[in-house]
Amino acid sequence: MSLACGLPLLECVYCLACARWAWKRCLHSGEADSATWGLSSAADFEPVPRMCRLVMANYEPDLSATAPLLFEPPGGYGVDPACVLRRRTYADTRGRVTPYLLYLDHAHADIVLALRGLNLVKESDYALLLDNRLGKRRFDGGYVHNGLLRAAGWVLDAECDLLRELLERYPDYTLTFTGHSLGAGIAAMLTMVVVLNLDKLGNIERSRTRCYAMAPARCMSLNLAVRYADVINSVVLQDDFLPRTATPLEDIFKSILCLPCLLCLRCLRDTCIPEDAMLKDPRRLYAPGRIYHIVERKMCRCGRYPPVVKTAVPVDGRFEHIVLSCNATADHAIVWIEREAQKALDLMLEEEETMSVPSEQRMERNETLQREHVEEHRAALRRAVTLSVPDARAPSPYGTFDDGSGRHHHHQQPQQPERSESFPPAGTRQRMSWNDLIERVFEKDDDGHIVLRSSVPS
Repeated sequence: MSLACGLPLLECVYCLACARWAWKRCLHSGEADSATWGLSSAADFEPVPRMCRLVMANYEPDLSATAPLLFEPPGGYGVDPACVLRRRTYADTRGRVTPYLLYLDHAHADIVLALRGLNLVKESDYALLLDNRLGKRRFDGGYVHNGLLRAAGWVLDAECDLLRELLERYPDYTLTFTGHSLGAGIAAMLTMVVVLNLDKLGNIERSRTRCYAMAPARCMSLNLAVRYADVINSVVLQDDFLPRTATPLEDIFKSILCLPCLLCLRCLRDTCIPEDAMLKDPRRLYAPGRIYHIVERKMCRCGRYPPVVKTAVPVDGRFEHIVLSCNATADHAIVWIEREAQKALDLMLEEEETMSVPSEQRMERNETLQREHVEEHRAALRRAVTLSVPDARAPSPYGTFDDGSGRHHHHQQPQQPERSESFPPAGTRQRMSWNDLIERVFEKDDDGHIVLRSSVPS
């Protein structure tokens, strides 16, 4: 009898919790996520539209000048077919990774590897995305998405020799990894692995490596997302759902027959669990690196506004909640990201021309901006330690720092291997694959000493 009397009370509590959650979510807009962030500059944001077009070029069956282009954006791709050094399709990758191309951009002194996003009709892409569960893969003191990391290893096995040759031939060129959606997560993993193994690509400097992840999936724990913010950049358009989707995607697919039950549980979880508790979960994955948020709509206002780009290295409030918006899926499309990013860049350049800023002052501003990014990165690392983020480390003289010239350098504490030597060297008889290097990654024990994973055979 007492149990029966208690059921209506439980129902009332549940309904109130759901109503509170719905009220909070309905009032939450995408622009609120970056309300306190600073504005991006044109020089800082300039590569983003260009990288979007390189990613879009993967969707063309033929990039030659004689073939008709099916998905060409306004103004074209800006791609010279003769400089496309390599293209990999699904037939080449055998489902190990999404299609990609390697482009030598002489105009911008850049070597770009661009990966396309999820193909809704390819089972291999779903298998890649679902190859993960919370806490499955630990890497460099944090957690990462297992399937995306293995895909990155496959790409490096296939392209390592060519990348090393290009970097040696063009010592002043940068190495850029970029991608969209699923490909953005792989690009972020590629950057992490390369930065940890700079000696494998000819001992290049960390500052020569960078990543632009368009609408990325959550692929690394918070401490890694903040630590690699100097080389990894994520681009999010307004209300895009994927960088905000923290629920393990495999749970959604497994629970598709009981989706209402899953949504109710998520409703209660988002309502009852405070954000600081989420931050302390070391297995929880986040969008990687520095974030550029393109804002083009405002709360309770109709239509699109001139896009504004906000940027920061956030720790708390890092796109924690999905925005209930009719544009949540449309904002994920690479076509819209490229269009709004180019429009935002044009507005920035127009504003600079209107103000008639001399070229010398622009150069000084760019150098100041680089120093500000370094300081912001340091502040984010300290903030992560303050919030007790698992495995977060405060910046030190032996970490990433700026020497005043705007260039990043990386030094290690004494008696610890350098980042570029975080993996054991390959044997003299045969070359070790990148996936083997990833499997044999060093980790820290409870005393802080760097040791091999316990699963590695002696």
